[in-house]
Amino acid sequence: MVKIIGLMSGTSLDGLDMCYAGFELKDNKWEYTIFAAEAEEYPAEIKSKLAEAQNMTALEYALFNSDYGLYLGQRVKLFIDKNKISPDYIASHGHTIFHQPHKRFTAQIGSGAGVAAESGVDCICDFRTTDVALYGQGAPLVPIGDRHLFHQYDYCLNLGGFSNISSESGNGSRIAYDISPVNYVLNHYTRQIGLDFDRDGIMASQGSLCMPLLERLNNLSFYNMSGPKSLGREWVEEEVIPLIDSFGLSMNDKLNTFCEHVALQIAKHIKGGKVLVTGGGAFNKYLIERMSANAKHCEYIVPDSMTINFKEALIFAFLGALYACDRPNCMSSVTGAKYDCIGGALYKAKKL
Repeated sequence: MVKIIGLMSGTSLDGLDMCYAGFELKDNKWEYTIFAAEAEEYPAEIKSKLAEAQNMTALEYALFNSDYGLYLGQRVKLFIDKNKISPDYIASHGHTIFHQPHKRFTAQIGSGAGVAAESGVDCICDFRTTDVALYGQGAPLVPIGDRHLFHQYDYCLNLGGFSNISSESGNGSRIAYDISPVNYVLNHYTRQIGLDFDRDGIMASQGSLCMPLLERLNNLSFYNMSGPKSLGREWVEEEVIPLIDSFGLSMNDKLNTFCEHVALQIAKHIKGGKVLVTGGGAFNKYLIERMSANAKHCEYIVPDSMTINFKEALIFAFLGALYACDRPNCMSSVTGAKYDCIGGALYKAKKL
């Protein structure tokens, strides 16, 4: 059994997820056990810098890449000591700052060397870059975990900063792609009034639907693109937020209309069956209600809070396990890359 701590930081800036899990291959099937998991909010300074990192100078960015990696390593060391554990590796997603696969470019901040040095544990990181260099989208990466760890569901749907979905294609390959922004947009607006998020979707439920805005959102060109595709912060800030702001709506009406948009976009991609729903958006009761109202012949299954909160961190730990076992962890059927690859870079910390 290989034991790994997976680290996940999503675009919604809700904090750092740490999941310590063990992985074992039995009869050609992967099994996992979660031993410990913890989520913590970012300090205000870290959150502010992550939100503005795309606007930093080259020197500021390089310094923060180092500082953030050291910060991650320090947090993991506290997690290790608190739980008295001995992981074989840390698998760190980092935090996506730039994602422009059409330019063969993606950047997740957080120095793997810093994580390894501060934690004392070898760190596997930078999972997306090789796939993007191979003409892939570099995202989503979670579907390989969906296939091997959550195969009992027809679809795996994640509602994070963006929604993404994965399922079996029917010809032996896994397909997956981003559907739409979710919490990246919803939380952008709630932060304007000092709230990290709209708890249970209460504010959205009290708003009114703006049909003209909904129609404009649904007609954005991304939704008509075919083939492997992924979303990044840049597209939202250039296309989505200016469009919403141009209508001059109240806060509640913006949230209500965008929830309806998300629900409608998701409904277009589900043909029926059991759908596992995870990510922070799974706690948004109003959003789940609207998704269910638009569903046809499908069952949305919101699991226990451990699975909701830590599925992505668990799967990045699994990506680390595949890397350690020299097995592909990026599927070209999902990303559109030239071929499957073993994504990641290893920073060793153990004394020789």
